[in-house]
Amino acid sequence: MKNIIIILIALAVLIFATATYTVDERETAIKFRFKEIVETDIKPGLHFKIPFVNTVEKFSTLILTLDAQPDRFLTGEKKYVKVDFFVKWRIDDVSKFYRATRGDINRAQNRLESIMKDGLRNEFSTRTIKEAITGERGEIMTALREKAEKSAKSLGIKIIDTRVSQIDFPESVSESVYQRMRSERQRVAQDFRSRGRAEGEKVRAVADRNAVIIEANAYRDAEKIRGQGDAKSAEIYAKAYQKNPEFYSFYRSLSAYKKSIGNNDIMVMEPDSDFFRYFKNQNGSN
Repeated sequence: MKNIIIILIALAVLIFATATYTVDERETAIKFRFKEIVETDIKPGLHFKIPFVNTVEKFSTLILTLDAQPDRFLTGEKKYVKVDFFVKWRIDDVSKFYRATRGDINRAQNRLESIMKDGLRNEFSTRTIKEAITGERGEIMTALREKAEKSAKSLGIKIIDTRVSQIDFPESVSESVYQRMRSERQRVAQDFRSRGRAEGEKVRAVADRNAVIIEANAYRDAEKIRGQGDAKSAEIYAKAYQKNPEFYSFYRSLSAYKKSIGNNDIMVMEPDSDFFRYFKNQNGSN
């Protein structure tokens, strides 16, 4: 009896194990009945199936990366460039994805790589090398992503992002391309220098004009102050002279003697000159 119970329990566990399955949060699943799809886009959680009748295949819902091998593409100038690119994508419609690729990720990657390379070939064929490597690279990837998304929908794939990681040139065209790039950069640099010199001349002209105005105003104010000082000095001299003309005359004479004689050893003047009147005695003799 005990053995029968154990067998029944084991059989129940086996039936439960074969009749249930779980889907991870990072997955979606398809349920088949004898290889025929009966349910798609099964959500995460615990689910049931009929043993030996239903089978389940799970697919990742994470964002995947296609890092393709670099390939050569012909530009509008009939010159080859070597382009390295990658694509971020994920499964969007698991039913379409399974029917288009039989659930094979590698097959999906190969189909997606062909779509991207066809798009790159079309985009580069209408552009020059200069356009491809400068400002229009973003436009190329935007147009490529829009076109590729339409083709990828038939595979049940959603393209998240596309990027060109590197563009190389064959040695035969590298030097000429780099030379054109250097010439263009030099032209732009020269334009900036010319505009800088012009702006510098404007600034210097304004500064020189302001300096002349400041100096003129300063000279005007200085002359005004000097005139006021001279007037004040003359007023003080006049008042001093009016108080004691004789002393003022004597003081002025002493100042004249100091300035005139100074370090001179010889002066030729008439002895009775009024210049020496303060050297005479009160009776008029020297």
